[in-house]
Amino acid sequence: MTAPSTLGLSTEARNLHWLLSNLVEEVPGVHSVTVVSSDGLMLLSSDPGLTTADAAVRRTGPRGSSADLATIVSGIGSLTIGAAKLMDAGGVKQTMVAMDEGSVFVMSISDGSLLGVHATADCDMSVIAYHMALFVGRAGHVLTPELRGELRKSLESTQ
Repeated sequence: MTAPSTLGLSTEARNLHWLLSNLVEEVPGVHSVTVVSSDGLMLLSSDPGLTTADAAVRRTGPRGSSADLATIVSGIGSLTIGAAKLMDAGGVKQTMVAMDEGSVFVMSISDGSLLGVHATADCDMSVIAYHMALFVGRAGHVLTPELRGELRKSLESTQ
């Protein structure tokens, strides 16, 4: 994982970066993690500087860049929110997609943002869901509009 520079960021932004890094480094089977705002923009990523060439060499994340995972998470979130509305089923808490060679997990954060995780196919889904819930519980109350703006600016400066 390429650690993003947190120099010059607020305490809350640094804490979110730290939580995200720990999720990737501490939970077995996790390849990459992203936080996407309610309007579909990536706010945080476990590998914000990943290039297409790097992704091809690693073969552990979506093709292209961390932005691809953010796009996938945003699309899954939009689809499931629409489905829940059509079924009068209330809010979507989490979504999991199991594939032959990997898994994608999406969990709602209190402000409408989404936490997305790309993991191995043989990961322990309950462990990943537990750690995602911990992240959401710790991050949801600090993800204010001001902090979202700060995170977007910091991502733009790394790309």
